[in-house]
Amino acid sequence: MLVLGTTQLGAQDQTEPTGSGRSTAIGLYGFSAMGGVDLEGDGQAIAAVAIDGGHLLTQRLRIRPSGEIGFLGSDNRYLLNLELLYRFADDSHLAVPYVGTGLGLSGREECGSDPGCPGVWLQFVLGFDMRIRQNVSWLLEYHPANAFRRHRIMIGLTTRRGN
Repeated sequence: MLVLGTTQLGAQDQTEPTGSGRSTAIGLYGFSAMGGVDLEGDGQAIAAVAIDGGHLLTQRLRIRPSGEIGFLGSDNRYLLNLELLYRFADDSHLAVPYVGTGLGLSGREECGSDPGCPGVWLQFVLGFDMRIRQNVSWLLEYHPANAFRRHRIMIGLTTRRGN
């Protein structure tokens, strides 16, 4: 229910008056699924999902909540992120590079016995997507996570609803 209500609210674009081109829309505009590897320590496989949660002020400044699970290697790790991405081109381009930052809430197995867990991580994203169909794209991302203490490479697919 909440997702449906949020999607309907996001569909009502809040545009500023005459010609400024500024708008904000919050809702469910797309979905991504990614896999990758954490290059720190003995490495972990990463599975992640993300939501295109709308845009702020311009359609290039996107809100992206996401969740990740790191498994294999060391302790399983869980990460919830809220990121703000800036896309250097609009969605009509074949390839769109982007950068972003945000905060993540990180936990792991045996988190209850560790006073430093869960932790808050400063997140960064550098990536691009390449359109393969009208509303489907490949993603390739580099995530210097936890304020550049961990380094992740991710690849996946994303969908975006049409205008």
